[in-house]
Amino acid sequence: MRKKGFLWAASRHALIGAAVALGAGLSAVHAMAAPKTDVSIGMAIEPAGLDPTAAAPVAIGQVTWQNIFEGLTTIDRNGEVQPQLAESWEISDDGKTYTFKLRPDVTFHNGVAFDSAVAKFAIDRARGSDSVNPQKRYFASIEAVETPDPSTLVLKLKQPAGSLLYWLGWPSSVMVEPQSADDNKTTPVGTGPFKFVNWAKGASVQLERNPDYWNEEGAAMLEAATFRFINDPQAQAAALQAGDVDAFPEFGAPELMSSFENHETLETVIGNTELKVVAGMNNAREPFSDKRVRQALMMAVDRSMIVDGAWSGFGTPIGSHYTPNDRGYQDMTGVYPYDPEKAKALLAEAGYPDGFSFTIKAPQMAYAQRTSQILQALFAQIGVTMEIETTEFPAKWVADVLKASDYDMTIVAHAEPMDIDIYARDPYYFNYKNPAFNDVLQRIEATSDPAEQEALYGEAQKILAEDVPALFLFVMPKLGVWNKKLNGLWENEPIPSNVLSEVHWEE
Repeated sequence: MRKKGFLWAASRHALIGAAVALGAGLSAVHAMAAPKTDVSIGMAIEPAGLDPTAAAPVAIGQVTWQNIFEGLTTIDRNGEVQPQLAESWEISDDGKTYTFKLRPDVTFHNGVAFDSAVAKFAIDRARGSDSVNPQKRYFASIEAVETPDPSTLVLKLKQPAGSLLYWLGWPSSVMVEPQSADDNKTTPVGTGPFKFVNWAKGASVQLERNPDYWNEEGAAMLEAATFRFINDPQAQAAALQAGDVDAFPEFGAPELMSSFENHETLETVIGNTELKVVAGMNNAREPFSDKRVRQALMMAVDRSMIVDGAWSGFGTPIGSHYTPNDRGYQDMTGVYPYDPEKAKALLAEAGYPDGFSFTIKAPQMAYAQRTSQILQALFAQIGVTMEIETTEFPAKWVADVLKASDYDMTIVAHAEPMDIDIYARDPYYFNYKNPAFNDVLQRIEATSDPAEQEALYGEAQKILAEDVPALFLFVMPKLGVWNKKLNGLWENEPIPSNVLSEVHWEE
């Protein structure tokens, strides 16, 4: 009897143990199958600050725009203007009065309510005489900001501004709260679906889900997100392969894209951007003040060679400061096609039969260094010697080129959509002045007729293609690499961003 009892007891314990083990195994399987609730996003450049209303580098908005900060309007993944903190608006017949109806029950991450007084503060701060807003010009047409009641904001304009609603959706136009505005560079406070947690300088920025977000339908699907800063392309690839980052929406090594083909967990996505790679020239400095010299240099450039050599064949050649994604685009690459013999003849006509020497200040980014090296070889074919000076971006480049205009030539990818107007800015680093071009841009803003605007944009492209204030090279595509189970990232980039509100993991 004892033996039987012992055997029965042993069997009973074995069954219980098996059941416990089975349950633990099922729990483990279930846990493994549960989707992740956080994401790690890789970026090549660390922002110098976290307030997009205070500095120009696009990396600031790529971390904070639509994640921490929001605007009266926003730009969606298709490049279209949508309502955001303003739920609706009316425009007067003369185009000079915009009346916005603001959303109720919106609060900042510090608990302060968003209303018309806060919106007025944000806009007046952006357009004020002491403003450091990188796009202060967006607000130049505003004559007065009125607040009839807490939910109504009225903008009175000096003249019509056909792009105002679009501009108000930009990172530089986000709404900031008076109490926290001065500290947004290091501890940003917004109204968005994510809240700032920590910035480990040189390494990462951490965000967490905002549990009190005003838009239930647009609430973050993730609990947390981390932006990791990895400048070296090889290190980017290694981090992806090791799973240290879940995604690199702007992967910096096009020559390594093929290494991810048929990868077990990673996929590659090639999308559109507004990243126009141009070699800007100082139009106020000899010999670049002579249009013939600029035209000759343009004819010395084989754009297809640039795309192949600098970006492994990924890219679209351009002949003006405009992309095929933009309204009214015209292909201007045929205005000054590659022709080194004609380039030599034009240089001789300009008084440089034996060429000349100059220096290009090239940021450390891979596309800028590679493109500069190819340009150096191409210019040598027409007797022009170009020295390459690697210039740290953003700090040194901003100081030397953007602010001081102390350069001969530089190279950078301009990320703003529809930013052809930069050639009319005074001052701006190109030092390009053309009253006829400025007049075209003024006519664009004076009309709200899309067809008329597109025709005028065509005129503007033609003027730049003829005058060559910069060497127009190519549009960079968006080369993304991310986990196959990660959904919701933008494949295309109508505006520089890493919008995370729709990002989630598959079951």
